[in-house]
Parts: sequence; structure tokens; C-alpha cells
Amino acid sequence: MDRVALRGLKGLGHHGVFPEEREKGQIFVVDVVLGLDTRPAAADDDLTRTVHYGVVAEDVVGVVTGEPVDLIETLAERIAEKCLQHETVQEVEVCVHKPDAPIAVPFDDVTITITRSRV
Repeated sequence: MDRVALRGLKGLGHHGVFPEEREKGQIFVVDVVLGLDTRPAAADDDLTRTVHYGVVAEDVVGVVTGEPVDLIETLAERIAEKCLQHETVQEVEVCVHKPDAPIAVPFDDVTITITRSRV
């Protein structure tokens, strides 16, 4: 299976369990790796036979900026579901970064990574 990756997609989301997270919001960063067979598109040089990564990027950011959820696990699941709606995508790995998570000690990032497929 071939891979198309989008890294560092950013959006202001209002996700989290604390009221201040819901009110103020924060930037979430998302990486997605899409698994698909790119041979048909490459053979015909035809965008319609692959995944349009510009559209996927807009979809992902739309989920991030959309309906708030408590957990980044839920956010990752919703992003994966959205990516799998694209016909050629057979598998997706989603990594959601929450670099401004409300943690009381110094840290660089909090992430969750999930993999989902059409099985």
C-alpha cells in the first residue's frame, strides 16, 4: 500500500474537559498518513484516481475546528472516519498533537496516534 502524508495541519479547536479549554480554545496539530494504491492514478496521470490531499487537509481542519469533544481520542477517531470517507483511502494513521494541553509540568507535546482501516 502506498502512503500520502499530510503533516502539521493546524486548527483552533475548543476540545478538552476543562471549561477554559472549551471557552478559549487552542491550536491542535494533526498529521495524517493515508494508505491507498496510487498506481491507477500514476498510470493515467489522473487526479480522480487518487486522493485529493488538498480536500483531505480541509476536511481534517474542519473536524478540528468543528464540534467540540472532551478527548483527543475522540477527535482522532472523527478525523479517521472523515479520511476513510474518501473512496480510494483504505487505511489512515492519525496523530493529534495537543501542544498546549493544561499540564502543570514542563512538556513539549501530548499526542495520540490511531490507525483505522476499511476492514
